[in-house]
Amino acid sequence: MSTSTKRRATTGAVSSLTVPRSLATSVGASGAGEEAYAELCSALFSGFPRRDQRLKAEQYLYGLLTAQGRKSIRNIAAQIGGPAAEQSLHHFVSSSTWDWQPMRAALARFLERNSCPQAWVVRPMPIPKAGEHSVGVDRRFDPERGQVFHGQQAFGVWFASDELSVPVNWRLFLPDPWVNDRTRRDRAEVPQEAGEETLEECAVAAALDTARWTDVTRKPVLLDIRGGAGRAALTRLAGAGVPVVARIGPGSRLAIADRSLPGFGAGPLSAVQILESLKGLRRPVSWVDTVAGVRTSRTSLATAVRVALPTPGGERMRPLVLLGEWDDPRRAPARVWISDLTHSPVGSLLRLTKLARRVERDFMEVGEGAGLRDFVGRSFRGWHRHITLASAAHAATLLASSEWDAAYDSGYASRRSAS
Repeated sequence: MSTSTKRRATTGAVSSLTVPRSLATSVGASGAGEEAYAELCSALFSGFPRRDQRLKAEQYLYGLLTAQGRKSIRNIAAQIGGPAAEQSLHHFVSSSTWDWQPMRAALARFLERNSCPQAWVVRPMPIPKAGEHSVGVDRRFDPERGQVFHGQQAFGVWFASDELSVPVNWRLFLPDPWVNDRTRRDRAEVPQEAGEETLEECAVAAALDTARWTDVTRKPVLLDIRGGAGRAALTRLAGAGVPVVARIGPGSRLAIADRSLPGFGAGPLSAVQILESLKGLRRPVSWVDTVAGVRTSRTSLATAVRVALPTPGGERMRPLVLLGEWDDPRRAPARVWISDLTHSPVGSLLRLTKLARRVERDFMEVGEGAGLRDFVGRSFRGWHRHITLASAAHAATLLASSEWDAAYDSGYASRRSAS
């Protein structure tokens, strides 16, 4: 049975759900893209018990895909019926009772069926805001831009491969003024279980929430822990059985765990000291760069060293591997990572880290336009419902693109049937 025939068999029950014509025109959706879009809608919206809820979800998704400018509820409603639709969609997103978690898990399962995620990339998403009332808004520092901004901070868990990436789960960070202010919490309908946590704890919790979904295969989690307590993050993920590849700062203290290497038994050293002392072990590693929109073969110098986190009180040290990558062989390593995938070759580890670049590209080129940062409102639940549907819009945009068809036709279906 051909790929397109399989899709038609899967999506026959929802043949009325097709790629919006304006979307198809803008990205050149093929017949296979239309079928995949119908399959996506079926997978995400069939869990609604009422037909009117399924209709509103489809309308909201359509609006996210076709509205011009900011994907506010007003602009979305303008695509499907104006003021009357605006009130209906506002209630559906901000005041209804449907749970967004099943839809997110359904999106994850859909991606596993239709692509081959290699890792879960946890990406921070700052959301600038002008007002004071959006849930979680505060003044904070954005390390990527190197500046203070006024707004929200969220963490997305992206299912990523070389060909594409899609956010499937989200966690909104609540700073202390929101956690401890009962009036603010009540006004934004913040649930009781949302409590105090650091930014790093919020990022780790997003990955752990994803790992609890049934019928979703756990993949290595990529995250950045340069700004926090790395030991706690690694311990929480290890305790849940979730493999991790974490970016760390060059000054992070580690102990060499390989008896055959110089420096073993010398006690804790900085990551950059360890890598520089062993740079004679570096070797070229090839990887594919897709950030520019074309597949370009590149080569980096890299090495991996067995290390352990120093532990107090003589406790047994957990084995880890330290990965270093050099852009310029005459300088210090440009990027430093630590992982519990101790049996993975250095090339495999380095190529996993490059998926963060793929996520960044897809966020900028697709996610921004899909409305990931565009929710206008005060409601905690409204924010989560909007961003869940915006994640579906991100996926739908990729489904309608020629790149998705090329990725699918490159062998996803055959690999799934052989597994």
